[in-house]
Amino acid sequence: MTSVARSTSSFFAIIALVAALFLVWADEPRAQDAAPLPDYVIEQFGTPPPIPEGPLPEVLQAAVQVAFVDAMTQSSWGTDQSIALTEIAASKDPRLAWIVSDLMRFAPSRGLNAALADAASKLLGKELPNQNHWGVVTDHLIAWDIPAPPGYLRVKRAIFTGFVPGWEKIFVDGDIDWRLVSWGGVLIDDRAYDTTDRRCNCIPAADNPEVSSAEEATWLKDEDIVFGIAVNGEYRAYPRRIMEVREMVNDTLGGRHLGIPYCTLCGAAQAYFTDQLPAGIERPVLRTSGLLIRSNKVMYDITTHSVFDTFLGKAVTGPLAEKGLQLKQATVVTTDWGTWKTAHPETTVLVEALALGRDFDFRNNRDADGPIFPVGDVDPRLPVHEDVIGVITASGKPVAFQRSKAFVALRNGEEIAFENVRLELDAGGIRAVDSDGSDLGSHQAFWFAWSQFHPGTELWPM
Repeated sequence: MTSVARSTSSFFAIIALVAALFLVWADEPRAQDAAPLPDYVIEQFGTPPPIPEGPLPEVLQAAVQVAFVDAMTQSSWGTDQSIALTEIAASKDPRLAWIVSDLMRFAPSRGLNAALADAASKLLGKELPNQNHWGVVTDHLIAWDIPAPPGYLRVKRAIFTGFVPGWEKIFVDGDIDWRLVSWGGVLIDDRAYDTTDRRCNCIPAADNPEVSSAEEATWLKDEDIVFGIAVNGEYRAYPRRIMEVREMVNDTLGGRHLGIPYCTLCGAAQAYFTDQLPAGIERPVLRTSGLLIRSNKVMYDITTHSVFDTFLGKAVTGPLAEKGLQLKQATVVTTDWGTWKTAHPETTVLVEALALGRDFDFRNNRDADGPIFPVGDVDPRLPVHEDVIGVITASGKPVAFQRSKAFVALRNGEEIAFENVRLELDAGGIRAVDSDGSDLGSHQAFWFAWSQFHPGTELWPM
């Protein structure tokens, strides 16, 4: 992903604003209701530090003033700031590590990043590796479920909107854990609907993409991976090469509107129906925000600025969250182009021009070496990047099927079932259907992503 350069003076100006907000909420009460951590978290990350109760002591508030506010006045990091940061680190209050971590994501120099990383290590009571300071610190905070300080959203909003404009309407209260949200290194795609022929310094969504017949798609090799979607007897292939560039498509297929996010980091292409919604709700037009939550892209509606949980299709902030909008999911079959077009010769496919001349392979290169953004702890029942087919049962229970084993079993004629869910082969991929054969809206994803958004998921084979 691309990066946005920020000057040292801008960094200290943001620090000053953050510190001013910090001093406003330092005395707010904080609720703590920590659940016991799984044994595998302790084994991997160690025992979490103790967490103090109540507001910050006045002496610590003074240290925050010097380390942050005075730094802006001097537009540099001097001796006084280093001493103050040392005092903050010595407080051993791990709640403050969330703010330090957020600042580390935007620190303009290695020296300052190292100083912040050292402070975070002391706040967490653990000597952390010298590489990828921000990622390691954030992984520990997530895995240990360290609570955020009171008023954290106001501070985080100041940090993020100060460095990357365009998020002012996104960082709002809602059913979202803002601790887990990080910057993916790109700007927000805030282009209006159907203006996606305009280039942007963002991950560019595609609205109403141009398509061709299978016969015309001579640029695609039979072994190229595509995401196949079928709606009301119409079929369309979304080549992974294009989706790795666009990551979001707003389309119409089989007379239904769809929003189709692809998270390269999670290996997950999903499709949500964005029509036939409750009265008073217009079609959401989905865009990439440039934010991540546990390495999953954060999508939002350009019309209302409502944020969605990309993995669950649920509006979590804004007007659409207030109306309780939950999008229904359509099945996405991950397969190869040759098998898909043979099974569905009438299929259409996105045209090559939508790849914008790029030919990435994140799935087998960058993302195959493990998550490159913080995810915290991962359910150890499967390897982090094992492909699974995920679906929700009629009883509301999430279940994941290990794709490699399920594919072999289905090829051998075995039945795979769990509650009302049945798996079946489809054009070289796998889909989940109900006991009556109706579609259940399944998709493929990396295990770490499915399991963290569906904690406690059932896992086949049982």
